[in-house]
Amino acid sequence: MNAGSGLAGFGLALPVLLAEYLIWIVPGLLVFLWFRNRSEPARGRLLSAFFSAMLALGINQLIGLFYQHPRPFMVGLGHTYLLHATDSSFPSDHATVFCSVGLALFLDRTTRRAGAALMLMALPVAWARVYLGVHFPFDMIGAAGTAAISVVLMSNVAHPLNMLAIRPLLRLYARLAPERYLAHQ
Repeated sequence: MNAGSGLAGFGLALPVLLAEYLIWIVPGLLVFLWFRNRSEPARGRLLSAFFSAMLALGINQLIGLFYQHPRPFMVGLGHTYLLHATDSSFPSDHATVFCSVGLALFLDRTTRRAGAALMLMALPVAWARVYLGVHFPFDMIGAAGTAAISVVLMSNVAHPLNMLAIRPLLRLYARLAPERYLAHQ
């Protein structure tokens, strides 16, 4: 699944684009949906999707502390076409972000298409990171697992989290941009 030797040109540029830069679609989409869906419940769901990703990344960090899994280039496997830190490869943070935000958005009727799009985009990102030699396929399965766990945890703690974080953030936004907030209530 790893690229062979001598990868160059478009054959290298496309997977690098997918592996490194497609991730920026996730925050861009959340910001777009924030300004498109201006009701407090819709914005609360977007913040919940964001917090699902943050929780999933936290879970990844904990896994990395207790289960240090080397990256392919750290054990001399295949070819590496992407510079990366020598931290634990399991699970993939890029795939985790796509899957956790995608799943959280998919579970809500109003953002289902955006969530499905993000989950589909996770596939070429996962492929590219394996292809370029910084992850194993199992790292991507782990990413989907931590994403699912975080979304379930966020769903089960949504009310307390709403009271502790989401509502105050929405109130802060209403104070910072009252004309935008009140015009769409």
